[in-house]
Amino acid sequence: MAFSMPALISRPFPLFASAALLRVGMLLYGLWQDANSPVKYTDIDYLVFTDAARFTFSSSPSASPYERETYRYTPLLAWLLYPTTFPNAFCFSLGKVLFAAADLLAGYLIIHVLRRHMHMPLDRACRFASIWLLNPMVATISTRGSSEGLLGVLVTALLWAALERRVVLSGVLLGLGVHFKIYPFIYAPAVIWWMDNEHMTATASQTNSTPTGEGKAKGVVAGRNQDDPSTLLGKIAAFATPERIQLTLISLATFAGLNMAMYAIYGMPFVTHTFLHHVTRIDHRHNFSPYNVLLYLTSSSSASSALLSSSTQYQTPSWATKIESVAFVPQLLLSTILIPLVGAKKDLPTTMMAQTFAFVAFNKVCTSQYFLWYMVFLPLYLPNSSLLRKPVLGVTALALWVLTQGLWLQQGYNLEFLGLSTFVPGLWLSSLAFFAVNCFILGLIIDDLGTPYV
Repeated sequence: MAFSMPALISRPFPLFASAALLRVGMLLYGLWQDANSPVKYTDIDYLVFTDAARFTFSSSPSASPYERETYRYTPLLAWLLYPTTFPNAFCFSLGKVLFAAADLLAGYLIIHVLRRHMHMPLDRACRFASIWLLNPMVATISTRGSSEGLLGVLVTALLWAALERRVVLSGVLLGLGVHFKIYPFIYAPAVIWWMDNEHMTATASQTNSTPTGEGKAKGVVAGRNQDDPSTLLGKIAAFATPERIQLTLISLATFAGLNMAMYAIYGMPFVTHTFLHHVTRIDHRHNFSPYNVLLYLTSSSSASSALLSSSTQYQTPSWATKIESVAFVPQLLLSTILIPLVGAKKDLPTTMMAQTFAFVAFNKVCTSQYFLWYMVFLPLYLPNSSLLRKPVLGVTALALWVLTQGLWLQQGYNLEFLGLSTFVPGLWLSSLAFFAVNCFILGLIIDDLGTPYV
């Protein structure tokens, strides 16, 4: 029996079967391209991951993933890729299979959130989940060997656990996510702010009888006598609920415990490469950020300074070494303070979408892989969004995002493949245009916070 496209994406089995077949096809095509083309399908990061796994499980007394230059991740990733160390071509691709499977698991969690917490019918939930599951960009990045799919599962599971009011699990997932890759820490303020008494007792209030009359009045009076909300101490006591304290302690314990365990095994290289590197990194290749050209100048100046320091008084200009060091200020102000305060209690999924979008758009290093960080929230944001309510606005926003990204890619191609110097004005102006479009879209997402579900 033939399936039409609407039927294909409206039922779980054909949807997930199609998503799996899409990834299997891309994996097979990738094997062919790697064997027959000078331009490889496999991402260079995957070679770094698998080399690190091989170093980790080598017989050397100093076995460590950080023996592989440019490995900047937790050892957990290298551990997960142990099967790729077996001397077999199929085994080498098992990491890609893991990342592709993570895409599917994230899609399953998306459907669960849409059905249970947005009360969406199964067929409609599947159609929105297909935005992630059948997205060729998502499938390509995972099957090329990027590990972002694992982050997609972790943050989606964190959202699901928070909405399900599973505080312990939420804390474990938050701590694990931040250990795995630093950026999920931005969700801590949103989840904690969302976890007020109203949200955490919603289930109980629906299943238990609501007190009325004199009993209800006594409860209100007792609460006021215990903690006066008009005082500072009362506000602090009201905020420091048991659930918030529990989430904070468990997430910190999970994060600290994993870090101490890895430090005990791998020492200071673990801290340096997994955390400190990301504070000082000045990557400019494949970087859509408006800081791109500045990072290039900074890296060039640093290299020149190292070469000339023995024979000249050359010094890198102070402004060139400081601007990128404070790039995190607007990024963190938006993603960890302002957006959670404005939206978390209204709409946690859309708030997390806005947080992630702001974090990526304002990050000093912004690559195509980072787009997956917020794409996993698209199926949860779009049902209530102005981008769907106003199709012209939605198409315009998508067209501008694709167009400005394409302009940057064209300039990047001229630079990296043709050897043309396109830093100024081409690459710089296209970076600014892409950043401006991202700011425009971020404004739309923030405006949509709290929109009732239709």
